[in-house]
Formats: sequence, structure tokens, C-alpha cells
Amino acid sequence: MEDLNQLAFENAPMGLALTENRIIRACNQTFVEMFGFKKDQLIGQSFRLLYGTDQEFHQIRDIGLEPLRRSLPYTDERLMRRSDGTPIWCRFRARTLTPETPLARIVLSFALIDNAAAGPKLTPRERDVLLLLSQGQTSKEMGRVLNLSPRTVEDVRARLLKKFQVKSVAVLLSRLSGQ
Repeated sequence: MEDLNQLAFENAPMGLALTENRIIRACNQTFVEMFGFKKDQLIGQSFRLLYGTDQEFHQIRDIGLEPLRRSLPYTDERLMRRSDGTPIWCRFRARTLTPETPLARIVLSFALIDNAAAGPKLTPRERDVLLLLSQGQTSKEMGRVLNLSPRTVEDVRARLLKKFQVKSVAVLLSRLSGQ
């Protein structure tokens, strides 16, 4: 039976990883291929490797902790980074094995939303705003998180709409999620 479990894990149609305190301890072949690394380049590494900036990595940490503490799964969509630096838009799911300390040991799954390039090149600030937009935050909330004025956030949002040639944030997020 153990061989079948390993076979299922390695060949699952989505990227799977087991982390301990945000360090990758195990991952399957789909995960390796999705992010463009070799398995030995991922095992033992911080998940920071898969984010565009330190700020993104630290901001994303606390998102979803509340459902995980209640032993519920957490799901969102996020921009991640491949080994060559190209962004990929993923559907992310998490289930903790340690609800009292959710990040101590957690099983994660990643599914590509769109295999195509994620669109125009984005500045780090645009990536930060897009990440927070995908979480449903308002310009005021984003301003507090990013230490920017709400007006500056609005300017970045407007640039994103122009870059992606859409008329609303809803259409932008819909396009990025492949809907």
C-alpha cells in the first residue's frame, strides 16, 4: 500500500508540497515541473524561493491562518515565481496537520490557473497591489499594508487596468484567474 501512496503523491495532477515552518520538506514531480526547479533544489529550502519579493513572502504568511487554526482548509489564488523569474498564477490550497501552530506542518497544493504568461511585466509595487486585490482588499486597506496613500494605490490600480487592457478590477481578476 505504501508504494501506491507514494505513486499517487508523485503523480498527482497538481503540485503538492509538505512544509514545516515554511520550509519545503517534500514535494511531488508536478510541483517541481510547475516551478521549474530540480527536486533537490527545493527540498530544505524556504518557500521564499517561490515569491517575487521578501515583502510578498512575509505578507502572505498570515493570510488564511484563522481557518487553519479551526482545522479548515484554506484556498486562494496567488502570483508565484518560477525558477527563471517568470510569474505564474496559481490556485493555492492548504491544510494544516498542526492546528495549534498552523505553519508548523502543512500540506499545500498548487494548480496553474493559466499556463500562458501572466501578462505584462509588473513592477514590484504592481505585484503587491495585484496580490492584495486578489484578496479583496480596498485601496485604504492596501495603503495601510503597503505604507502608501490610498491615492497612490488607486494610481497603481489604474496602471494595472491599463496594462491588462481591462475596464475594471473584476474583469482583471477574472482574466487572471482564467474565468
